Amino acid sequence: MPVRESYLRIENSSNLPDSRGQLILSAIINEHFLTGEPVGSKALAGKFANASGLSSATIRGVMAELEELGLVEQPHTSAGRVPTDKGYRYYVDNLLGVLSLSNDDLSLIGGEFGIANDFLETPDRLMERTSQLLSALSNNVGIVVSPSLAQDRLQHIEFVSLSENRVLVVLVSAPNIVHNRIIRLNVAFTREELEQAANYLNSEFAGKSLSEIRAQILTLMHQEKALFDKLLQNAVILCSQSIEDDTESLGEVYIDGTTNILSKKDFADLERLRGLLSTIGERSKLLQILNECVAKDESSRPGVVQVIIGSENPTPTLQNCSLISAPYRVGDGSAIGTLSVLGPTRIEYARMISIVSYVARVLERTISREVNGN
Repeated sequence: MPVRESYLRIENSSNLPDSRGQLILSAIINEHFLTGEPVGSKALAGKFANASGLSSATIRGVMAELEELGLVEQPHTSAGRVPTDKGYRYYVDNLLGVLSLSNDDLSLIGGEFGIANDFLETPDRLMERTSQLLSALSNNVGIVVSPSLAQDRLQHIEFVSLSENRVLVVLVSAPNIVHNRIIRLNVAFTREELEQAANYLNSEFAGKSLSEIRAQILTLMHQEKALFDKLLQNAVILCSQSIEDDTESLGEVYIDGTTNILSKKDFADLERLRGLLSTIGERSKLLQILNECVAKDESSRPGVVQVIIGSENPTPTLQNCSLISAPYRVGDGSAIGTLSVLGPTRIEYARMISIVSYVARVLERTISREVNGN
């Protein structure tokens, strides 16, 4: 069962709804998800017709109490109530109960990951398909971020000479993830010098994370011998420029389903929609947001889900959205990526948390199986 972790929790725990309030809050959230409209007492009274003490008048009184607690709000005087961000947070932290996946979801996930298939594919293609799967399952935006390049462990590096002092860097990190980038140098390197530098780096630094390599390279640059050893000097120049781009070090991002949000009434405000699409399209900003959601440290565990709801998000353009994210580990566990579902705050929290948690675990196992060839 997935573990939920709150991004923010409701303060003043003594001022929370009783069991009847919890029941009505859950009913409001479920009904609002289905209709997208404010929920009135009459609509709920029909659902609780067989429950003693829950007349329309009683439900109106409970709704008023929930509103005083800030868990629901009334868009205008004659309308019913809709959940607030605080209401959704209380619901996610306290009312979801046991989380599970339907047989249909399990079947789709298993089929998409090719659990019964014998073919292998690259991690890049696997992450791309995972974002598509998350989008299809959620009818929202599916996002997968590959492990941070700075935390990846170097398997192999090659330098290929191009025109105008440009060099193509082919960097393979664990587990067999290929990163290509072009760097521009102030001096020209011969083919032999590029090969020698690559051989040196592969022999000296294979198995180390790129952040460790960066630190050691910087130390070498300040040592006197780096000025006299041509090979070392070339390796220092090439390696430092290959891994100095902070944006690239955050990882690759795979996004699918952006068009799904265009049809949702939750994003009817064109100005808000424009801002949201701009944030999704701005790769470096999106990567920063996602990497902040799931910390890249030893406390990040597979299957642990972060749920950020509406105004909890510090990015203004995402404050009418919910972001449900989980980390996944690859290789020896030192490299951590994230996968997420981004949608409106009116989203199926229980189902999405279950999907994100489960897909994170399956993605880990699939990458491991395909890298090891079994």
